[in-house]
Amino acid sequence: MAISRLRTSLQRHRHVALDTSVFIYHVEANPRYVGITHHIFSWLESHTVSAVTSTVTLMELLVQPYRDSDEKRINGFLTLLPAFPNLSWVAPDIEIASLAAQIRARHRLQTPDALQAATAIHGTATLLITNDPIFERLENLEVLLLDRFI
Repeated sequence: MAISRLRTSLQRHRHVALDTSVFIYHVEANPRYVGITHHIFSWLESHTVSAVTSTVTLMELLVQPYRDSDEKRINGFLTLLPAFPNLSWVAPDIEIASLAAQIRARHRLQTPDALQAATAIHGTATLLITNDPIFERLENLEVLLLDRFI
């Protein structure tokens, strides 16, 4: 039932944005979320859709492996993540930074979240997939919270 509702939600969009949590749950095979994230990434692989995420995602994913000096995990992230089909990794530029500042000022998001939102909006995504309800403050972007599909 949850996957059916997820499929219906995803089918309404052609260009989506992915927040860091989606990658964390998927790469670490989080038992609570991996079924959902697997469906999301399979959908991206097999449909004429595209996704965008900020390079902030990669930075957030690498913090713990660097703390742990886990070279295997670091290399895994650096080689696996850029290989996801139909996914663009976008580094903040002046336009994204300015938009992120506006979002941060208006919605009081923290800098990494504001950069994620700005990347999604700048990249013309119509849906942001996340598990952080703070993004629901954004009025011009539909937000899909993973917890609602458990």
